[in-house]
Amino acid sequence: MLLDHVVLSLLPLVFAVVLAVVLGLVCHRYRRVNGFLVGLSNVVYTIPSLALFAIIPAVIGTQVLDPLNVVIALTVYTTALLVRPVVDALDAVPAHVTAAATAMGFRPWRRFLTVELPLSVPVLAAGVRVGSVSNISLVSVGALIGTGGLGTLFTDGFRQRYLAPIVVGIVLTLALALVVDLLLVALRDALTPWARAGRA
Repeated sequence: MLLDHVVLSLLPLVFAVVLAVVLGLVCHRYRRVNGFLVGLSNVVYTIPSLALFAIIPAVIGTQVLDPLNVVIALTVYTTALLVRPVVDALDAVPAHVTAAATAMGFRPWRRFLTVELPLSVPVLAAGVRVGSVSNISLVSVGALIGTGGLGTLFTDGFRQRYLAPIVVGIVLTLALALVVDLLLVALRDALTPWARAGRA
């Protein structure tokens, strides 16, 4: 169950980070679509998770109990959650730095990948940490439609009126969220050695 929970929560996080970076870059470069995409992401994030889990099989034709439904739903949720932080992270990159990179002959994609994106990691990492905790929590809701994960302990405990599985599920979910958060902090520090050196 723990392994299923890890896969169902972290796989959508990876997909969502990629999608959110692309959408955030579009918003950053083309201000005319910024308000629309950010507003749309806010609307999408307000959709109840259980309803989205139930709607996706009808939309893409999967089985109701297919774990793919949870992966897609959480990818949509996390992408919607991360679009604004990505835009804020890219906006936080000093203009004189991007101007200097342009003056040195960096083309837009190279400048984005080697200058803007690395410098936006500290702000982006904060959003990813929130997204990871949100995913780990929402995967448990998927147990209500029969998917795996630690949420099964909750549904089994409530059905059997037995407290032990519920307590174990809560403890493991909290522990997983803490471990993932610590790993993301370590990854952020590894990707931004200049920030770590500045703190030291």
